Amino acid sequence: MQIPVDKGIDHTFDLLTEGYHFMRNRFDELGTDIFQTRLMGKKMTCMKGPEAVRLFYDTSRFQRSGAVPKRIQKSLFGEGGVQTLDGNAHQVRKLMFLLLMTEAGIRRVHQLTLEQWRLQSNQWKSGQEVILFDQAEEVLCRVACLWAGVPLKDSEVAQRAYDFGALIDAFGGVGPRYREGRNARKRTEEWIRLLIEKYRSGAVEGVDHALEVIATHRDDNGQLLDAQIAAVELISVIRPIVAVARFIVFSALALHEYPQHRLALRADDKFLEAFAQEVRRYYPFTPFLGAMVRHDFEWKGYQFSKGDTVLVDIYGTNHDPKSWNGPELFNPKRFLEETVTPYNFVPQGGGDPARGHRCPGEDVTVAIIKASLSFLVNELDYTVVQDQDLSINMTRMPTLPASRMVIKIT
Repeated sequence: MQIPVDKGIDHTFDLLTEGYHFMRNRFDELGTDIFQTRLMGKKMTCMKGPEAVRLFYDTSRFQRSGAVPKRIQKSLFGEGGVQTLDGNAHQVRKLMFLLLMTEAGIRRVHQLTLEQWRLQSNQWKSGQEVILFDQAEEVLCRVACLWAGVPLKDSEVAQRAYDFGALIDAFGGVGPRYREGRNARKRTEEWIRLLIEKYRSGAVEGVDHALEVIATHRDDNGQLLDAQIAAVELISVIRPIVAVARFIVFSALALHEYPQHRLALRADDKFLEAFAQEVRRYYPFTPFLGAMVRHDFEWKGYQFSKGDTVLVDIYGTNHDPKSWNGPELFNPKRFLEETVTPYNFVPQGGGDPARGHRCPGEDVTVAIIKASLSFLVNELDYTVVQDQDLSINMTRMPTLPASRMVIKIT
């Protein structure tokens, strides 16, 4: 059976101009959950929904090696990182990330987040207007470095936070925005590589932190990671934490747009978690993920050929009406009432994080969002500045409210 085709020579421009809705527009137009298109000159198969996600994370059929474009490796991910590995090499490398995701480690990141918000807000004065996104990136840069055991001077915070943010922002960027991400990658890798080398020489301590785990990790051949690769992986601990600043801003936006939930957020930890999860489902974060077909196979009558690139629509799957009741409604209670699986709820990827390519840091993400929400509803007196643009540009990847959420301290 022929996979439906998005007619045209190349649709890269359409992806850039349609953003998060690029795949959805074609799923709707073609009346299907799978279609073929051409992006950056390559044939690609696009899919959505739980069954597609389950297929996508079948490591016997798909590989990540060769699937991540070089432009993404040179900005967001770094070259040689765990995202580009498969098989035993991937399992051994990923183990060092899983070692960090203990209950104690997650409790610590929750506490660090609260502490850093309190320290940051102590600098604010009554009547002052602050851009929440900028503040959140700095707070989370401090949190990430403290949690990872990476020394960070107060004088460095603004630049380091900016650089981590630039790595993330380069994902869907072209021109100056992408070049800024490339430059930030070079600065950040040089900083962290030198830190790895200092740790290995005994000049820096990192007991029970990501710095120690990664600097001492041995690959599937029993060798220490090259200092450059170790730097890429340590950045891959810090960068995703800084990226949660976007979820914090979306959380604050949800509080503003759905104030009826404030009381429940103060009183019920289960509802607090449900609210955090609904923020991750409802608002745009990761648009899609890619993999490469290992060998020819047939699925649901469709033919997949070795070497083909497949993209799974993350945003579309989180808004799939076949999986969610009223997916376009913001409804935290769905996480207390509906069926949630690793295949229909995929804000940072799908499947089993212990065995596949799903992000192992989702519990950390949720802990940070919950701590930040708790701070916003219980500890910070503020109003949302009215004269600002809170619209979300769905053609921009990654995106935010246009004004980055301006609040006024009261």
